Amino acid sequence: MNFGKNLQILRKMTNMTQEELAEKMDISRQTISKWELGAILPEVEKLVELCETFHCSIDQMLKGNMDYSNKAYSDIRIVTVEPFRYISYVVISCEPETDAISHVESWAKHLKIENPYVIGWDFPQVSQEQRNVYHMRGYGAGLILDAEQNPSGLGVEIVSQSKQNYITITLEEVQDEGEFAIIPNAYKALMTYMAINGIKEKHDPAIPAKQE
Repeated sequence: MNFGKNLQILRKMTNMTQEELAEKMDISRQTISKWELGAILPEVEKLVELCETFHCSIDQMLKGNMDYSNKAYSDIRIVTVEPFRYISYVVISCEPETDAISHVESWAKHLKIENPYVIGWDFPQVSQEQRNVYHMRGYGAGLILDAEQNPSGLGVEIVSQSKQNYITITLEEVQDEGEFAIIPNAYKALMTYMAINGIKEKHDPAIPAKQE
C-alpha cells in the first residue's frame, strides 16, 4: 500500500504544508504526519475528503504509485513564454530527432544564424506498422526566428506562437538506456500536477509543446 507516500507527494505538489492540510481537514498536524509515515490510515470519510482535495480516486490514493521523482527532474514550475515565430520540419524515421534537428540546423546555416535556438516535440501520427515493424518514430524540430529574419527561398511556412503559460519539468543527464523510463515518468508527474491543481490541458495540434 502506497497511501502515505502518495499523500506526501500530492501535498508537496500543491505546495501545502502538513499544518495547512491538517487545518483544511479539521484534524491535527500529528495525524497528517502519521498518515504520511504509514502508521495509521484515515477513516473512510477523511479518505474521501482527501481524494476530493487532490482530485484523485481512492484506488489511486491507496494503491497507485505517484512517486515520479528522479535526480534528473527539477521542480515542476509554470513559466510564461513570450510570443515567437518559428519554422519547423517533421520526420518519421528510426532516428527522427537527429534527422529533424540536423535539417533545421541546415536552415540556420542558410539563414546565417550563428547560435540557433531549436525546439523539439514528439510527432504522434505514426502507424502501427511504422512503429512495430520498422521501429520508426516521429519527431518535429523548430527553428526560432527573430522578428527581422525571413526564410524566403526555403519553401516553409512561418508559424506564430502567442504568449502562453507552460508547465515545465527539466530532464538532465538522461542516458539513452534510461530515456524510455524517465521521460514517461516526467510526463506522468506533469499530468498529476495539473490534475491536483485543477489545471486543464489546452492543446492546439498546430502548435508544438516546447521541450527543454
